Amino acid sequence: MPRYRVSQARPTQDGAGVKIRRIPAFSAGYDPLLMLDELKATASEDYIGGFPPHPHRGFETITYLLAGGLNHRDSQGHEGGVSRGGAQWMRAGRGVIHSEMPVLDQAGLHGFQLWINLPAAEKMSAPAYRDVRAEEIPELTFAGGSVRLIADHWQLNQDTGQGALATLGSGAGLADLTLAAEAQVQVTLPKGYALQVYVYAGDMGTTPEEGFGDGHLLSFPLDNQPITLRSQAGGRALLISGRPLGEPIVHYGPFVMNSQAEIEQALQDYQAGRLGQLSA
Repeated sequence: MPRYRVSQARPTQDGAGVKIRRIPAFSAGYDPLLMLDELKATASEDYIGGFPPHPHRGFETITYLLAGGLNHRDSQGHEGGVSRGGAQWMRAGRGVIHSEMPVLDQAGLHGFQLWINLPAAEKMSAPAYRDVRAEEIPELTFAGGSVRLIADHWQLNQDTGQGALATLGSGAGLADLTLAAEAQVQVTLPKGYALQVYVYAGDMGTTPEEGFGDGHLLSFPLDNQPITLRSQAGGRALLISGRPLGEPIVHYGPFVMNSQAEIEQALQDYQAGRLGQLSA
């Protein structure tokens, strides 16, 4: 049985009181994943305040929705919206101010936001944004399950496919896996990539005897290939692949850089309005 680390998401809130479950992943071992938030609320008061204008610098975000919707605006003039089954990608790069405001839905809001680190050479790149509609996301099916390919290249069993986004950061991927009861699938990543598996429904593990429930993140070692995932009663999980950057990480609030001096510069640039302006 392959060895792996297990973490559990903890309840918290962000933005204007949005209830989330979070796995902070700024420490070594998750690289290039920085953070994973699961947004899940059925009562409108637990999410409708959304995420009013706030800054970012030095990384990318990918937001994937299972229910509800989010409207995006930023200081670069980008505007967009995504609903269930779709995704929003944003490169903060040298700095951007943006807002993400929920859309009322009878099913509430359920989705995920991942922070993906950028290498030092790309941290001050130009900001960019893209909506990915549900129908743009390819899907692979196999005996006992299916997977939606959101970003990067994937191999499950003998089937391969390319996600709607070429990659995240400088080499990271995201996919949404569904397994039926007593089903299994073999995941093979490119050399130099590691795998994280975030279980968000049912159960998933690596042997018929084990099954981690929703809110657990399984972090597999680098180049531990291939990895067989199994479910006892049926489950769903995010598959997160990544090529570690191996660079220093200095994190302060919405800024992720390589040194304290760069963080201080980010704060100065934000306070001076050099990240642009965005009204509430």
